[in-house]
Amino acid sequence: MSGMVNQVRPPRGDEEERTDGSSVRIGALVPLTRPGWAEAGRHLLAGLELAVRDANDGGGIAGRPLELVVRDTAADPQRAVAAVDELAGLGVAALAGEYHSVVARAAAARADALGLPFLCSSAVLDALTEQPTERVARLAPAQSHGWRIYADFLLGAGHRRVAVAAEPSVYWASGTRILRDHLAPRGGTVIELDMRALDPGALCEELVDHRATALLLLVGNPEPAVSIVRSVRRDERLAEIMIGAPAGQPEFAAWATSLGGDGAAIPFLRYLPERLGPLGTRVGTALRERLAEAPSFVAFEGYDTVAVLADVLRSHGVDRARTAESWPSVAVEGTRGQIQFSRTPGISVWQWAWTPVQVVDRDPAEPGRFRILHAG
Repeated sequence: MSGMVNQVRPPRGDEEERTDGSSVRIGALVPLTRPGWAEAGRHLLAGLELAVRDANDGGGIAGRPLELVVRDTAADPQRAVAAVDELAGLGVAALAGEYHSVVARAAAARADALGLPFLCSSAVLDALTEQPTERVARLAPAQSHGWRIYADFLLGAGHRRVAVAAEPSVYWASGTRILRDHLAPRGGTVIELDMRALDPGALCEELVDHRATALLLLVGNPEPAVSIVRSVRRDERLAEIMIGAPAGQPEFAAWATSLGGDGAAIPFLRYLPERLGPLGTRVGTALRERLAEAPSFVAFEGYDTVAVLADVLRSHGVDRARTAESWPSVAVEGTRGQIQFSRTPGISVWQWAWTPVQVVDRDPAEPGRFRILHAG
């Protein structure tokens, strides 16, 4: 459905589109149901909604209210493409959102083909589009940037024999390649373990046989990630192994709820500065109230997405071509720093280079608290 920002909810089949024709509409792609990572989607949507509310409290777009038209992608690329087609037909000025990289890639390709500007909030896959495009921009750091920082953390912690428990995916395969390319010249080894062929018990045997000192979870959440963590934690032979999750599975409250203390001390990537400035602090407080829990970095990504688009629409009008031409001139104070876009080698879209990157984990003494282990 669509609605004014303080009425936006996940789409329901029994509701029809409602608009009085006077609003400026932004289409939002969000994973709200499984197999999508619905918890991440809920945080992303909370940030998008809050920023639209703030934009409207500040006068909207040249006196016209900003409206969010939300579509659930459910982590399905085909569903996302259909949503892009629908949103383009509804006359949205721009497209925002998406968390899953493979889904965002499909949406970006379709938006580019339709001439619809797309500001991607959270997906990190380097090749977000096959060919360079002027229409797509991204807030999240490219995977090659963030995962190299994670690899530096592994090296600094003394890990040279790193196993990856991986499922088939362009995203996981890309992550494995980035880790290997960064670790190999520095004396590190990446051991690939195919989770299509291994259950958690068999995985533990492989870890022992390969003498791995670190295991990275390149798998879906909650399963099989939760089952793998439980099995490894209970295997006395693996008491010294470090479990890591560069994609950020432990960021969300459900992780701690599912695993308790077993879910602590599992380093992951998140995209926040060490300290938030005044805007980030204010937005964080509002997001906590909206979510009834601590906001993840994904919620801040959602807020910053709409903050950028609102600024562009105010400055350049609602014409799609002008919006697409405006990425190089963006200079917006976001919740996590000054946002500007540039062309980055190897990246086919306009990129914020770079969002703050941290490696953090949940404190074993207090799993609700995060410890910053490394920053880049």
